[in-house]
Amino acid sequence: MMTNEAVEQFDIVVIGAGISGIGAATYFSRELPTKSLVVLEGRDNIGGTWDLFRYPGIRSDSDLHTFGYEFKPWRHENAIADAPLILDYLRETIDENRLDRFIRTGHRVTRAEWSSDEGLWTLSVTVSDAKTGETTSKTIKAGWVFAASGYYNYEQGYSPAFPGSEEFEGALVHPQHWPDNLDYSGKRVVVVGSGATAVTLIPAMLKGPAGAAHVTMLQRTPTYIVPLPRVDRAALVLTKLLGERRGYAATRFKNIWTEHFLVEWLRRFPRAGRRFVRSENIKQLGKDFDVDKHFNPPYDPWDQRLCVAPDGDFFAAIKSGQASVVTDSITRFSPRGVVLSSGEELEADVIVTATGLNLQLFDGMPIVVDGKPIELVDTVAYRGTLLSGIPNWAMAIGYTTSSWTLKVSLLCRYFIDLIRHMDAHGYDTVVPVATPGMRTRPVMDLQSGYAKRGEGRLPRQGTEKPWRTMMSYPQDAKALRGDVVDDNLRFGTRPAHARSSKSAAHV
Repeated sequence: MMTNEAVEQFDIVVIGAGISGIGAATYFSRELPTKSLVVLEGRDNIGGTWDLFRYPGIRSDSDLHTFGYEFKPWRHENAIADAPLILDYLRETIDENRLDRFIRTGHRVTRAEWSSDEGLWTLSVTVSDAKTGETTSKTIKAGWVFAASGYYNYEQGYSPAFPGSEEFEGALVHPQHWPDNLDYSGKRVVVVGSGATAVTLIPAMLKGPAGAAHVTMLQRTPTYIVPLPRVDRAALVLTKLLGERRGYAATRFKNIWTEHFLVEWLRRFPRAGRRFVRSENIKQLGKDFDVDKHFNPPYDPWDQRLCVAPDGDFFAAIKSGQASVVTDSITRFSPRGVVLSSGEELEADVIVTATGLNLQLFDGMPIVVDGKPIELVDTVAYRGTLLSGIPNWAMAIGYTTSSWTLKVSLLCRYFIDLIRHMDAHGYDTVVPVATPGMRTRPVMDLQSGYAKRGEGRLPRQGTEKPWRTMMSYPQDAKALRGDVVDDNLRFGTRPAHARSSKSAAHV
């Protein structure tokens, strides 16, 4: 590795050029035009999740009228959109806002060190050249870090250790590492898992002449799955009546509140929610299908995420006989497939382990404050974006029970208001200080396997505002658009010798 010692300095460094980072860069470049800004993306392409995952059918579970940005209407008629459409939308956002001025791909931040003596972050960055494969290192100084790098490990998905997996003679694939040349045409496929990825994969792998002969979803525990129209007819009508921008805003308003009331209703009346989902499953699969065995989770709705089947495609695949569901646990792999606890052997040519993600914030980089390494589990999230004990650091973590970007847009607006407040009062630094002995709980209010596995690597949240991480857009909108500061924040100014240094020129 070659080393480049040139040091650049920016007012704001955004880490990540996925949907959160691109949205943040748009807000900051518009609302904070005097601040120098750069977006560092570790991979060679923009798009984050929507570029990383290449498995068949990859799509959003959320409608794009709420998953999209408030400032940019979603124009495609499909409200539930596949990854290529989402990537096109992100590229359009970059072009329309000239964000290419700020985005640097192949720039991975590997370490972040805060110095109170400087009042700045020092970021160690590895720069890779996609054409030559050469890497160099550089240092970037930052007044603020806005981490929009998602919440999972981009390098490695979660795959349990299955006994005998090395004996399997077919192809063994994890969706996060989908091979470009995987041939499953006319073959028997077993998909291990029952989450959103499995529900997406199964109908997609059956499409067209190159589709699989049969796909089996092997699940240990059932999941709540509901059909949802791929096209939002109401959105088309509203757009026709009100025009593109006002129609988009009206659709967004409608969908935010529809989803909010649905989630609240399911959580407040879980037994009624169960009956509702069960009736929808029976409508899709027929009364003769054993819905109570395969689609009756042991937990209440929204203890884990609900999965969406656009236009009921997942159910249609099962009803056609091309796909099936087996509810059992794996004893071991065999050369021919999977041996279940019941003794049955599922034969397969391809096994897909759709077993989830490994949670990881900030790409796993070490964060050091005045020489002391920070353990994220010892921090508490303030208003869902700042972290106790870490100065001038914000993170963009979206909703788990609603569209991810709804929360990110609110966090960006709070961040902008906070910067303006600091500028107006002559402050350079701010750090949230949690009350000693404050009761905390995991920051993610889900019982999903990936959430439970990652508890020890994530920050905590309090039980009361502003330390409680809201998962409701209406509640968040009120809280984050209210008073910008309170007694939990400690403001300061950069030392005189550090204030004289200049940030990199704003492009």
